[in-house]
Amino acid sequence: MAKNHSGMHSFLKKPFVIVLLVLFIDQALKIWVKTHMMIGQEYKIIGDWFIIHFIENNGMAFGMELAGKFGKIILSVFRIVAVVGIAYYLKQLSKKDVPYGLIFSISLVLAGAIGNIIDSAFYGMIFNDSYPQVASLFPAEGGYSSFLHGKVVDMFYFPIVEGNFPSWIPKWGGEHFIFFRPVFNVADSAITIGIAIILIFHRKYFK
Repeated sequence: MAKNHSGMHSFLKKPFVIVLLVLFIDQALKIWVKTHMMIGQEYKIIGDWFIIHFIENNGMAFGMELAGKFGKIILSVFRIVAVVGIAYYLKQLSKKDVPYGLIFSISLVLAGAIGNIIDSAFYGMIFNDSYPQVASLFPAEGGYSSFLHGKVVDMFYFPIVEGNFPSWIPKWGGEHFIFFRPVFNVADSAITIGIAIILIFHRKYFK
């Protein structure tokens, strides 16, 4: 039993297992949202501060974008190059005696990058539009766009605090604000967590 437990623990520490697990959760949730919700539709999970709110974006993490189709191509190519570089770096790290936390962090970043690339590369070809109807997977009429022109699916929304800025604050006085406003997905979260761990423990990881 102890040997089996040790073997399972060793298996779960492998980078590709972490990447596959994150990708499975990311894509399963995105496909569910695409096939069950329309753009703008939302479900309140915990009160008014944890909401599944379906949006799509053409760009980077947390809804940031590069304008136009040319910007979209640049971003997609950059993502692919970055994924190849990160994967190579992770492969080299896995051969060395480095802290497992570094392997785990890089694996999260890689999984998140691949997760959003899948949306950009393929979702335009395998889904139709999510408005004014719920999208279908592999629709008979074809997808809403072409290769590398798909939109990234986001759904996590945490409007934790909402109100108005005090009137005495220059420029923003009296304006409405929401914290936290960005809508994001599992892939974004994996990238953010991976980078945060590296920043926090960088002295330990990069002696």
